[in-house]
Amino acid sequence: MNQPPDMTKKQKLWTRDFILICAATFLIFCGFQILMPTLPKYAATLGADKKMIGLINGIFTIAAVSFRPFIGRELDLRGRKGIYLGGLALFFLAVLGYIWVPTLFLLLALRLVHGLGWATSSTAAGTIVADIIPPSRRGEGMGYYGLFSTLAMAIAPALGLTLIPNYGFSFIATLSLILTAGAFLAGYAIQLETRKNQGLDSRPPGGKPSVFDKRALKVSLVMLFMTLSYGGVVTFLPLYAEERGIANIGPFFTIYALSLMVTRPVAGKYYDRKGPNHVILFGLLSIFFSTVLLSQASALPLFLISGILYGLGFGSIQPTLLALAIQGIEPQRRGAVNGTVMSAFDLGIGVGSLSLGLIANALGYSYMYLISSVTALIGLAIFFFWPKPAATG
Repeated sequence: MNQPPDMTKKQKLWTRDFILICAATFLIFCGFQILMPTLPKYAATLGADKKMIGLINGIFTIAAVSFRPFIGRELDLRGRKGIYLGGLALFFLAVLGYIWVPTLFLLLALRLVHGLGWATSSTAAGTIVADIIPPSRRGEGMGYYGLFSTLAMAIAPALGLTLIPNYGFSFIATLSLILTAGAFLAGYAIQLETRKNQGLDSRPPGGKPSVFDKRALKVSLVMLFMTLSYGGVVTFLPLYAEERGIANIGPFFTIYALSLMVTRPVAGKYYDRKGPNHVILFGLLSIFFSTVLLSQASALPLFLISGILYGLGFGSIQPTLLALAIQGIEPQRRGAVNGTVMSAFDLGIGVGSLSLGLIANALGYSYMYLISSVTALIGLAIFFFWPKPAATG
């Protein structure tokens, strides 16, 4: 008896559509990340104090967390491409508004639109790539897909900070517009199957499917606890480094990004061959040891070793969790599952920044990072001790 084709021949990963969604993701992440360090500077010129700048960043995250689950359901009901392009269009309109916005109130309104556009486009992109990647290479594909966003994160913030002193924020926003337009064109060129062929016509009896899918709960909780410490790393590390007498902590983020880039595809391939257990164990322990080391770091070399460990951990876990979340999930529920997991990602960063900031204010940065290391162990316990579903039949 002949074996199925996917067992006898390696399925193709680098298809035209996969390349296009990776290119679109790289461009939109560049457009997003180039604004991240420069928008607060622009807000300050409009009269924003530290609390207002926090609100400007916070309302973006609130929008993303609030809308993702509903976006996921709509992706399952209405298909992927139109919602994806609609999200990119909202992103484009928000950035266009940044160029001329005259008041902080309007800037807050634009951030809400921007958050909705980001939540829509990124949730849709993650669902599209899950449809495109062949099941036998899902871990590898998710690893390479994540590599493009990581590359953008390594390039775009530094580029924005380099350009803004000489060219101003309007130039940065215009560059973000161009990058977003490129992402839209790449997304438009993707040739997705019809809704029927994607398996999106199945609906539960009596109406719309639920916004959340309980099958995503375990992965979402692990993702949440993984990103709690990440919120502290990205928010407070420059201040902590200055406290330790290190004027430029930029090399930490560079070596962290390089570790991510190396780890993602390797971890993805391992997941496809051996499953998630070893990858999750390695990744969460790497994050644990990284944050413990960070709490004791007093010189740049220790910070850099911590950055390598954190990059290895984060780069291993994120694509593994994204691949694991949709394993065995029917196409008509992938949007809801992806929306739930990505909401946990956003929520972890937001809650981590807020809660760890309170801890740092009370106990200092060193104790804050030591306490944050425990979140990786909690994620590890959830993954390995989560009750298995009861057998049926």
